[in-house]
Amino acid sequence: MDEVECVVVGAGVVGLAVARELAEAGHEVLVLEAEEAIGTHTSSRNSEVIHAGIYYPRGSLKARLCVEGRRRLYEFCDAHGVTARNCGKLIVATSPEEVGQLAAIKARAEANGVERMRLLSAAEATAQEPALHCFGALESGATGILDSHAYMLALQGEAEEAGAIFVFRSPVLGGRVGAAGHELAVGGEAPMRLGCRLLVNAAGLGAPGLAAALEGMPRDLVPKPYYAKGSYFTLAGRAPFSRLIYPVPVAGGLGVHLTLDLAGAARFGPDVEWIAGIDYRVDLARAAGFYAAVRRYWPDLAEGALQAGYAGIRPKIAPPGAPSPDFRIEGPRTHGIPGLVQMFGIESPGLTASLSLASCVRALLAKA
Repeated sequence: MDEVECVVVGAGVVGLAVARELAEAGHEVLVLEAEEAIGTHTSSRNSEVIHAGIYYPRGSLKARLCVEGRRRLYEFCDAHGVTARNCGKLIVATSPEEVGQLAAIKARAEANGVERMRLLSAAEATAQEPALHCFGALESGATGILDSHAYMLALQGEAEEAGAIFVFRSPVLGGRVGAAGHELAVGGEAPMRLGCRLLVNAAGLGAPGLAAALEGMPRDLVPKPYYAKGSYFTLAGRAPFSRLIYPVPVAGGLGVHLTLDLAGAARFGPDVEWIAGIDYRVDLARAAGFYAAVRRYWPDLAEGALQAGYAGIRPKIAPPGAPSPDFRIEGPRTHGIPGLVQMFGIESPGLTASLSLASCVRALLAKA
């Protein structure tokens, strides 16, 4: 059986950040990825938004790591030539009843340490975005967008420069974890058994399944996976907006919002559809709901202007209707197994928080 000091399972944005962090700390790191390339699931099927940290409960990991991670992410992109733009966003009240919610959202954001939040009247908002319809807005000056693939490539490059090795088409099928070390069964074209002292489960959508397949992992600490699919529709032509436009949040999510890519093209989404398994098909019939949602803040959206874009799936660990849980980053103090970190429910703002999530993992393994 081959041996390596540290195995990171998953080469999405969080796994890449973890591999970089641990390799630069001097660990011998091997990254095992079931797919043929980096970031093929959640990491490449999102809005590419750099979140400010507005909506999360005060004191939560999501709040703290998003605010810290956002600042680090902008700095990383600037230092590594990764294209990012601090475009800002408007959270808009599309009815008089929603106006009162804006101050509460601002207060929560500022309690989380989010800076550059400003309440706008309807006139001030439409002066900035003339095509917008609203009764008031909250401006987030810290929100932005980035080239997520370039960011992931930069993380991979730095991890490899520090000695990390990436092996693709190598799914981890199961194994055993314990105080004496860990043993993994690796599939693919060349199946093997692999031993390691440190193990990080950063498998995203597959993290609960992998944890359940590890002998010695307490079963009561393995969450049940749920899949929340979000479809995106893109705009034929350019949208007359310079900022991201988000409606006041609704139950179950942030609503159908307008985001921009770095070329200025607009996309709308995601909506929320709970599904039983991984399925990235976009149902064209869902477009009707998008038109209705978007026209609440952009009444001039033309019929026929939307076209199917893509879909992404969030790795949920709570069922439909339940409050969204915090990130779960669990080390030996939680499950009692030295050298093991499990990462569950790393959904949004995982991209924004990726560098800070990686630092958390390193801290949990520091005494291993």
